[in-house]
Amino acid sequence: MAEKTIPILPCRTIQPVLEFYTALGFEVTFQQKSPNPYAVVERAGIELQFFGMKQYEPAESFSTCYVVTDDVDGLHAVFRTGLKAAYGRIPTRGLPRIGPPKDMSYGVRQFLLTDPGGNCIHIGKRTSEDQRHRRAPEETYARALHHASLLADSKDDPAMAAKVIDRALHLEDEQPTPVQLLRLLVLRADVAGRLGDEGTATAALAEAAAVHLTAEERQSVHDDLKRLEELRN
Repeated sequence: MAEKTIPILPCRTIQPVLEFYTALGFEVTFQQKSPNPYAVVERAGIELQFFGMKQYEPAESFSTCYVVTDDVDGLHAVFRTGLKAAYGRIPTRGLPRIGPPKDMSYGVRQFLLTDPGGNCIHIGKRTSEDQRHRRAPEETYARALHHASLLADSKDDPAMAAKVIDRALHLEDEQPTPVQLLRLLVLRADVAGRLGDEGTATAALAEAAAVHLTAEERQSVHDDLKRLEELRN
């Protein structure tokens, strides 16, 4: 037998959701306006279905699904290009928004995409056979990065992520390595932007850009340096 799972996700109104997914390269393959708003979008092997709810609040949504791909970075680049063409910018906070690709502690590389209906689409690729969350590191700054990253992305709690990072950066008896410092500052700028704290975001970006790294260290934080440039622009 060949089974297939298709997520059916809520939204307040259908049209903004369809416009969002069309910008990402999806095709609207079905749309019903009455008696109940309903629509289907498809792109390659991805199919998502949506239904309208007048009393639905997108900002309070917990709706989510996972899309598995063999090219996380390629799909992310295509989606960013489409969003910039449609919105004139790449939305990274509020609704809709797209997050950066990241290697997660539970053996996947993924990014999060949240549509105007508040539905969070996880798009990822398995990088390890072990899908369990790894134990948090014992070392101070590695542990802070671990928890802050999970809070910022998996739990969508940028405020708590900011607190974890600030606590680590203000320790007086320990110092992070240059790599750890850069990663903490880039993530701090990222979550500050999501919280609308432009002053903190600007300061963290300037401090991150000033961190000196060797060529080997720069290679190890490729994703973070890419995110740094995106946030500065």
